[in-house]
Amino acid sequence: MSLNSTQRKTLRRLGHDRKAIVMLGASGLSAGVIGELDRALASHELVKVRVRAEERAGRDVLIGELCARTGAELVQRIGHVALLYRRHPERPIIDLEPAGEDAGA
Repeated sequence: MSLNSTQRKTLRRLGHDRKAIVMLGASGLSAGVIGELDRALASHELVKVRVRAEERAGRDVLIGELCARTGAELVQRIGHVALLYRRHPERPIIDLEPAGEDAGA
């Protein structure tokens, strides 16, 4: 699933006040972290993740790996915090326009 700019804007607005509920620390990417993120995405669809890596390139790699292993889409990354989205296949919580259409079209 690829998000368009309108969808990203909506998700950024919805994620603004959320707290990071998954923390990726010095121990790195583990099966436990992947499992916890998977459960959080299944429950909430939109999740903030805090990544504690010193270098920007390292954070980008870890966030990319999180997205790849959970099927999530990166909505936004600011500093150490990434906002991830994965639509629930059966019971979507967040109502977004279809990916190919902008609002008002």
